[in-house]
Amino acid sequence: MAVAACAKILLRRSSPTFISPFRSTPAFISPFLCRGHRLSPSDDDMYHRTTVTVMKKEPESGFLILNYSPQGFNIDGNKVLGPCAVLPPSILQWKVGSFKDITQESVSLFHMIVPQIEILVLGTGAKLERIQPSVLAFLRSKGISVEVQDTPNACATFNFLISENRIVAAGLIPPSISTALEAKK
Repeated sequence: MAVAACAKILLRRSSPTFISPFRSTPAFISPFLCRGHRLSPSDDDMYHRTTVTVMKKEPESGFLILNYSPQGFNIDGNKVLGPCAVLPPSILQWKVGSFKDITQESVSLFHMIVPQIEILVLGTGAKLERIQPSVLAFLRSKGISVEVQDTPNACATFNFLISENRIVAAGLIPPSISTALEAKK
């Protein structure tokens, strides 16, 4: 029934070069395709082109640490003075003075957030320092992997993990002013 109705429409609107209503390729280009018509690979290219316009970009996956100094950090344009905790939804001041102040109490905020973080990156300052084993065991018991690094490498690791859309947080202590390059008198 649909083929017969389509054939009648095609006969009425056809060009003089129309051969048969049952031909696999249309003999003309019609903006009025009948209901039973299916496009095939040999139909007009106009019907095979697809374009996509993105109306709204995806929200950013997380914060990026743009730079750091002995005073603090620049995280997505937000200047943070002193040690900070970078969590998936926010940036907080972190009350630690040095790596010695990183205790079970000071890292407890990292396991209480939702969604639960996969990896915690700890930046211990200008150089890599050893964290208390009880703190590491506490975080691992909560299902959180821990990366302990000096702050410059911790910032880079955090940015890399964020770019991979991982659920990651960071506890960062600003690096002290380095005197390694000063000329000796």
